[in-house]
Amino acid sequence: MSETRETPQTIQQRKGREPIAALTAYDFPMAKLLDAAGVPLLLVGDSLGMVVLGYPDTTHVALEEMEHHVRAVARARPHGLVTADLPFETYETPAQAVESAKRLVAAGAEAVKAEGGRAILPQIEAIRAAGIPFLGHLGMLPQNMLEEGGYRIKGRDEAQREALLADALALGQAGAFGIVLELVTPIVAAEITHLVEIPTIGIGSGKNCDGQILVTTDLLGTSPDFIPKHAKPDELLRDRMIGIIRRWSENLIGPINE
Repeated sequence: MSETRETPQTIQQRKGREPIAALTAYDFPMAKLLDAAGVPLLLVGDSLGMVVLGYPDTTHVALEEMEHHVRAVARARPHGLVTADLPFETYETPAQAVESAKRLVAAGAEAVKAEGGRAILPQIEAIRAAGIPFLGHLGMLPQNMLEEGGYRIKGRDEAQREALLADALALGQAGAFGIVLELVTPIVAAEITHLVEIPTIGIGSGKNCDGQILVTTDLLGTSPDFIPKHAKPDELLRDRMIGIIRRWSENLIGPINE
């Protein structure tokens, strides 16, 4: 584990030099484990709504819940950059975006992430003007899942390709230190990676991004239900965990009656 603390600048400087590994962290113990493994970017993602809180999608996550989990991760004092998602409907206007971002920073986040490109450019510019580092998110936007009727791969036609390229350029010009590309066709993801000067961090977007991000429970195979194809865990640790718990419970020694 490196003794150097990561910053938005050190993450950005990895482009073209060193792949960026990013994973989600929702609590103190996982943040400690990711820190021990030397992960340079820890995302307190609103995916915690499904992974930890049992919500059907990310749109149910409240800002107060994000603050709670950011505090838990920040207490681990990881060397990796702690970045937090702005949850659904907490950045509708520039003023609201700044207020929400400030609350996450006060909880311990070192940067914030929001979904969208040119459509939220005023919010991004306001966040950056407030001195808060910003990580972009393009492609499939989970907070739009209900509106779009599910999770859709992006970049399959020319209109989507052009929109993604324009959004990526806008994020770079607005001062984002990186862009998460979720479920973007690998060809378009590679094109964006070559086009922009900031790192791209892919999830289900092929191997040609500057880095990769996964939900940690998907990587470890501990998610109790669905695990996406792009995660490809080496082992379903949930099966081993269930076995350990079952063996323990079956071997309990009851009270001795004399």
